Amino acid sequence: MSVIVAKWTIDEYHRMIDAGILSDRKVELLKGEIVERSPEGEPHAYSSDEAGEYLAKLLAGRAKIRHAKPITLRNDSEPEPDIAIVQLLGREYRQHHPYPENIF
Repeated sequence: MSVIVAKWTIDEYHRMIDAGILSDRKVELLKGEIVERSPEGEPHAYSSDEAGEYLAKLLAGRAKIRHAKPITLRNDSEPEPDIAIVQLLGREYRQHHPYPENIF
């Protein structure tokens, strides 16, 4: 018997989030599949926080550092990387997460 995996689009993923279907789960969309994220241990949390603060100081006024926030990719993926360095687009990010062309 073969297994068929349902693939989701970014729009469908957002509708599930808006409907509260995924509200109690830590998930992200990777290549059309909804994947549960593993818990973040202390060393990981410390390291990513320190790196993010360092980059924020280094790139102040030239780029924005996003910590564990979604980015939207073209392959039906919306991962939440520990750190993303993105363009300074201000309130535009109220309408969409950074796209590939916004990510350094």
